[in-house]
Amino acid sequence: MLLPNGEVGGIYIDLNREVLGRLGCTIKLVKLPWGRALKELELGRLDVLAGAFRKPEREAYAYFSGAVLKPSRNILFMRQDALERWPVTQLLDLQNTDFRLGAQTNVSYGPAYQQLMGQQAFAARVSFNASRGNLWQMVDKGRIDGIIADESTGLYELNQLGLSARIKPTQVVVSADAAEVAFSKKTSTPQFVQRYARILQALVDDGSHQRIVQHYLRR
Repeated sequence: MLLPNGEVGGIYIDLNREVLGRLGCTIKLVKLPWGRALKELELGRLDVLAGAFRKPEREAYAYFSGAVLKPSRNILFMRQDALERWPVTQLLDLQNTDFRLGAQTNVSYGPAYQQLMGQQAFAARVSFNASRGNLWQMVDKGRIDGIIADESTGLYELNQLGLSARIKPTQVVVSADAAEVAFSKKTSTPQFVQRYARILQALVDDGSHQRIVQHYLRR
């Protein structure tokens, strides 16, 4: 994410700066939409992609770090008036409604989302955008009613955008799988990935990871 001081940061970025720095790597950040980032990883033009879920089609071209970090919840965020109209407790409660969902292109949101997308009427109302920032603005302007986002990151982004009073987190947990770090098979080796995972685990054990998380959540 773009921080108020103009620098690029975030939990995953700060954590990977620390891990890769300890591995002696020089880090170059590349800004890409998620779907494009996956393709660049497959082609070997991107070496590391953090926050990825392990899927069979991705394992064909990427090594994965393993689930070192605690699972991060993806939850449904809704505009305040939409939340009052649809007081849902699970994502599937939205079937057979005219709720308009926003989703990032090529992002996996879990089984309930896939089930809803199998319904033609619901899928026709889903708006896709490569940028979650654009989706927040679409929710605020009433073009869509809600989006799915990582709980911690979503709360931080809403605060930075000044939208916390109008867009609210719900109790709807869409997925709670542990994300991993993906490495291109064209540019990495299993041995390097193992070294990465060991250092990442050490940062979790010594409290460094939690300090990074709290740095953002306390803002």
